Amino acid sequence: MINPISISRLTYAYGEGELRRPVLRDIDLTVHAGEVVLLTGPSGSGKTTLLTLIGALRAMQEGSCRVLGRELMGAGEADRVRLRRSIGFIFQNHNLLGFLTARQNVAMALEIDAALPERERLARAGEMLRAVGLAGHEDKPPGKLSGGQRQRVAIARALVAGPGLVLADEPTAALDKVSGGEVAHLLRDMAKSRGTPILLVTHDPRILDIADRVVAMEDGRIVEAQAA
Repeated sequence: MINPISISRLTYAYGEGELRRPVLRDIDLTVHAGEVVLLTGPSGSGKTTLLTLIGALRAMQEGSCRVLGRELMGAGEADRVRLRRSIGFIFQNHNLLGFLTARQNVAMALEIDAALPERERLARAGEMLRAVGLAGHEDKPPGKLSGGQRQRVAIARALVAGPGLVLADEPTAALDKVSGGEVAHLLRDMAKSRGTPILLVTHDPRILDIADRVVAMEDGRIVEAQAA
């Protein structure tokens, strides 16, 4: 079985010449099918940069990064766009559109399938929202939902198209202890039930118990990896 993420000697820097600043140094990382891996470390350690490279949101510079069987080193923008369609993204600030309902926000993730009628997209979105505990809230705009509920919508949007991988960047950072714990455990349970691997960047020690493995970073390097 192909590992969803397989990284070898990945190195990345910002700037050029005298302004060049290394951010990632010789990263080796593998995420196995169905695994939940948390990436931890202080601000500036390179966690989010690594996540954006894995998510094909920026071009590689050195090393190898295979995601869902596709090599990203040397991949062009068109190849990266195609790969991003197979990845579910969740961010700290949920990135929901305020003028759309929860159902419509989730249905947007299904628009990559042009053959899928709008009625079917909305129906699937409603089913996913109910699965994440938002029955009765499907037609509310984000402004009428709590922070925890908005992140549940973001989880529904990330999972509704059946991605091969979920990448999450600080999804609980803006939530209180109770809401953050609920969102983290929901994400784990939903992904596990579908066999979807998760790589989650976090500073939140309250959610370490959702992980199969915790990987620590410091100064652009992986310094520790351990079972949760």
